[in-house]
Amino acid sequence: MSGQQIGREGLLGKLIDLDITADTIDHPEVFTVEEAVPHVAHLDGMFAKNLFMKDKKKKLWLLCAPHDANVKLNDLCKMVKASGSLRFADESVLLEKLGLRQGAVTLFGLINDTNKDVTLILDSRFTENVYPKIYFHPMVNSATTGITSEDLKKFIKHTGHDPIIVKLD
Repeated sequence: MSGQQIGREGLLGKLIDLDITADTIDHPEVFTVEEAVPHVAHLDGMFAKNLFMKDKKKKLWLLCAPHDANVKLNDLCKMVKASGSLRFADESVLLEKLGLRQGAVTLFGLINDTNKDVTLILDSRFTENVYPKIYFHPMVNSATTGITSEDLKKFIKHTGHDPIIVKLD
């Protein structure tokens, strides 16, 4: 972990600095996609499912996909050529690398991955303007922030990550 990690306010400030229009709503803390959906169902767009994982060689992966995507970890492992199998990484690693807690996993955490230790796996629908907005937690699981596909690409470019684009069902 290098320096002070960016939290919600720092993230939202950085989005403004990057000229990214973000809509944020507050809601009760949620720990699963199923818990979040009732609070975001009225929003025009797609809520993201974010999975922080490691493979057999301890390489770190962050999957971002539509919340209703059918993610089969064995198939995903083959798609991205991960070593062995993919399984969820420990919360201590999540906190160290992305500055996040379980239940608040978000693509926005890449802003804290200055060493590029995490490989981003992104569902192709998130790069193809399929949804008016894509919604992620803004570093905490008590709010949701929406941005466009174009702004998502701008944010990822700013973090210096080169995503692996996959097509999930």
